[in-house]
Amino acid sequence: MLARRRFLPLFITQFLGAMNDNVLKNALVILVIYRLADAAGLNGQILATVAAGIFILPFFLFSATAGQLADRLDKKLMTVAVKASEVVIMLLAIVGFVAESIFLLMTALFLMGVHSTFFGPIKYGILPAHLGRHELLAGNALIEAGTFLAILIGTILGGVLILLDGGVALTTTLMLAVALGGLASSLYIPNAPPPAPDLALDVNLVRATVDLLAGARRTRAIWLSIMAISWFWLVGATFLSQFPAFAKDVLGADEHIVTLFLTVFSVGIGLGSLLCNRLLRGLISATYVPLGALGMAIFGVDLFFASAGLPPRPDRLLTIGEFLAHVWAWRIVIDLLLVAVFGGIYIVPLYAILQSEGEESHRSRLIAANNVVNAAFMVAAALITSVMLALEVTVPQVFLIVSLLNLVALVVICRILPDALVKSMIQAVLRLLYRVEITGIEHARAAGPRVLYVVNHVSFLDGLLLGAFLPEKPTFAINTYTARQWWVRPFLSLVDAFALDPTNPMATKALIRVVQEGRHCVIFPEGRITVTGALMKVYEGPGLVADKAGARIVPVRIDGAQYSPFSRLRGKVRLRWFPKITITLLPPRDFALPADMIGRQRRHAAGVKLYDVMAELMFETCERNQTLFQALLDARAIHGGSRPILEDVERKPISYDRLVLGSFVLGGRLARLAAPGARIGVLLPNSIGAVVVFFALQAFGRVPAMLNFSTGLDSMRAACKAAQIGRVLTSRVFIARAKLERVAAELSRDVELIYLDDLRAEIGLVDKLRGLVMRLFARGVARRSSGNPTSPAVVLFTSGSEGTPKGVALSHSNILANKHQLAARIDYNPTDIVFNALPIFHSFGLTGGLMLPLLSGIRSFLYPSPLHYRIVPELSYDTNATILFGTDTFLTGYARAANPYDFYSVRYVFAGAERVRPETRAIWADKFGLRILEGYGATETSPVLAANTPMHFKAGTVGRLLPGIKYRLDAVPGIETGGKLVVSGPNVMLGYLKVDNPGVVDPPADGWYDTGDIVEIDADGFVTIQGRAKRFAKIAGEMVSLAAVEQQAELAWPGHHHAAVALPDPRKGERVVLVTDNRDATSAAFLAAARERGVAEVMVPRTVVVVDKLPVLGTGKTDYVAVKKLAEEAREVTA
Repeated sequence: MLARRRFLPLFITQFLGAMNDNVLKNALVILVIYRLADAAGLNGQILATVAAGIFILPFFLFSATAGQLADRLDKKLMTVAVKASEVVIMLLAIVGFVAESIFLLMTALFLMGVHSTFFGPIKYGILPAHLGRHELLAGNALIEAGTFLAILIGTILGGVLILLDGGVALTTTLMLAVALGGLASSLYIPNAPPPAPDLALDVNLVRATVDLLAGARRTRAIWLSIMAISWFWLVGATFLSQFPAFAKDVLGADEHIVTLFLTVFSVGIGLGSLLCNRLLRGLISATYVPLGALGMAIFGVDLFFASAGLPPRPDRLLTIGEFLAHVWAWRIVIDLLLVAVFGGIYIVPLYAILQSEGEESHRSRLIAANNVVNAAFMVAAALITSVMLALEVTVPQVFLIVSLLNLVALVVICRILPDALVKSMIQAVLRLLYRVEITGIEHARAAGPRVLYVVNHVSFLDGLLLGAFLPEKPTFAINTYTARQWWVRPFLSLVDAFALDPTNPMATKALIRVVQEGRHCVIFPEGRITVTGALMKVYEGPGLVADKAGARIVPVRIDGAQYSPFSRLRGKVRLRWFPKITITLLPPRDFALPADMIGRQRRHAAGVKLYDVMAELMFETCERNQTLFQALLDARAIHGGSRPILEDVERKPISYDRLVLGSFVLGGRLARLAAPGARIGVLLPNSIGAVVVFFALQAFGRVPAMLNFSTGLDSMRAACKAAQIGRVLTSRVFIARAKLERVAAELSRDVELIYLDDLRAEIGLVDKLRGLVMRLFARGVARRSSGNPTSPAVVLFTSGSEGTPKGVALSHSNILANKHQLAARIDYNPTDIVFNALPIFHSFGLTGGLMLPLLSGIRSFLYPSPLHYRIVPELSYDTNATILFGTDTFLTGYARAANPYDFYSVRYVFAGAERVRPETRAIWADKFGLRILEGYGATETSPVLAANTPMHFKAGTVGRLLPGIKYRLDAVPGIETGGKLVVSGPNVMLGYLKVDNPGVVDPPADGWYDTGDIVEIDADGFVTIQGRAKRFAKIAGEMVSLAAVEQQAELAWPGHHHAAVALPDPRKGERVVLVTDNRDATSAAFLAAARERGVAEVMVPRTVVVVDKLPVLGTGKTDYVAVKKLAEEAREVTA
């Protein structure tokens, strides 16, 4: 804020003004006491008292006029005028100092009092004009801190400089320079147009002052703030005025101790002001005012006891070094510091309330009224202190009396704000134990009068957390049965509770009336504490309340409390006594339902809409601004480093700690192969070794490019060219087992193959020790080396429209976003076990099968091939898998080969990559009692776009779009319902890497990705895929370009015409049929030619249909509609 023009010039101007006030006042007092009084035959102490009165007198005389002018005129112009007058006053003071004229000096002091009287309403009145409401508290904190620092500097300089040789010249030069600096800074203050330009000026000072105070008393909150602020100045003035006598007469210390006390007190006020702003996080609230009053009282009382029973005073005054050599001296200093710190906590929100609650057209007059009352309280403090001292009350006893009176003030404050003290104390305890962090609190006030807080429910602490940290005193809708429990009653005494009987239909109507009255209401839509760790069933009642009451909804997420013993996740997550808890509020939103909906339909719509709000809440509040390696470290911290997290066919589980250690040890070696951000190919199957390699590259900011070894040599070569891959990591054992020796030999002509088997043998003790040290400081290493969240994290490859693979660059935040999108909808938890046979070079296998469980504390079993239909069910049974991923083809194969009990432990079966056929659903339901949760996505979307879930399921669809995804349906000629799906969201890729522009990431236009699929979305949001706009076939989940098949046919049989189409296949979803006019064409011949060129077999057509002539359109292009018909009807020519 200090860097912004709308605040900095004002801060400098007020700082210099406060400093000059005190330079003049203290220089004058010191000069009068030590020189001028004796020369004039006057009493110096009386003159010092007169000086104090002269300075404060203008606040009584002219505050009303100052407030009226500040509301009537432009505050910037008034500030310039006031600062210009300060220059003139300083010139008069200079004459007084040089001439040693008490009259001129007193006149200058009076005029500086007038200057401050007029500047006060401007200073505090201009803040709300230039700062947002959320900045007002911080602005006041800085102003208060700056004011006391300026008082300190001015007091010290004024007292020290004036008695030096040439002190008059030094002091007057300083005062004039400061005045000119204040005038210069005032010129940069932005304009502040007058809120009441037509206000009539009352020149009757007495009547204007009476009216001023009467106007302030009309608003209770404002008047109470003024009285509370004035009490602070009474306490502060009492302490400050007694420092000299306290230091000399009580402590037996010299004048340097007075300076020390002034410094400590001023710094304490500044620290308390800034601390208050940090505690309230910009929220204007009186929550900590009682705590501030209590702190001032406690440490003021302790100051009395600390100064009682001191050792006898020495014959000479103690120096500052001698004073601080005593333990009791430090106790006194700390007491003074803490009195001031709590004073800062006390005063800052009161000024903010005064500014924010007053009408703009009256704001400056309200501040002027505050100045009048402040002055009255300070005069009262001086008079009462003088009387007490005359009655031989000691200075420590004065401090004690004021502190005890502060306790009386605390009682009054607590009667006015009965919840504030308890609330602030509960907040302090919760912050201490759980390091509670609340964000978005400004959304609470911005929501308006009718507000419904909808909150996820994770523990028994939730109500206490919300009651303590939400502003004001919200009403909690609580189940009648729960409200009767003995352990709930203490909490209910702290909040407004509304007992809600779910069996009584009238209860909801009563709650609607409560919200309509303008009260903020808190409700947990799930109706119970989660037992899964994820979002549970959401009831439609809160949505209907918001709809009927015309209320706005503020979604609130509590995170972290689920890891405490007060949750219901014992045995499911690693619990600890004091986990860090965060509370996040999202911006308010309207919750209106269509007017034509009635009855059950309206209830259903309310439930679906509220569920979507809660799902968006869960997604939006997740941490996505980190790298994958940082997310891995977070998972290790949450779930424990020793937790086994991965297993493969070697049956040697690996923990988080071992994975992180392996990543650092191997990553240190791999980092030498390429610069940060460079792409390195990975040619490995599903295994722990592949995961270690993946994260070894991630740990040091290198980008793994996952090569699909099932697509053949040409595709891998093209992939390496598109992504500009110069080195590929692989394994000799894998190459041998997969029978890829020829492919590896050919590929090594284009890129350098680095065998991990050889690299492992080179890793020595030094590498391992370095890895151990890095693991100890893993977060620091990750921050420095693992890249940034928006940079590429991985490159995957998919077929292009012309059959050439394209690289898909996905960022760290892309993958984490998709992981969190799924977590917002699906209730998986660390008790689950994922069986993943989908290769991690596919996006589905990488995000769904690896990243989602690994970063969520879920143990995973990695299997290298999904095609082993008998082995996969057996291993699923052996590992007690609860979550299974697959495609329709693979799931059909497993179902046919498996024993009915092999999947006994499976809770969820997720399918994607191709359409799930009804017969596949039927066999899984009949044989295993499981329904298949079909989803939909693309490599370009990391990959999941939509998914059926246990809570929202509709057979024949691919589920509902995930939270955070925006979409549009572009019209397609010939399609009456639905359209081509185009999506945008945080999971959409960074862009393509293409062969024709190698190494350059080509981002999607405006962040929107064209899926190429024709879809229809129903009223409940379920997506049905009608067909594909682009010419691709999906064979067992593999995307096969029909154009590429035609190209291969042209290479095999040049001079002939060919057209490839896709037809349904009962086993693999789709099959490619080639229609050609070459009478000698056969599938076997095509296969032989393809093998010679290293083309993947998936691109070989299952069927070749021979025709005399291919049908063409009038434009000369192939008529694919007619070709498809020929393929369906013509005789087959097979190998």
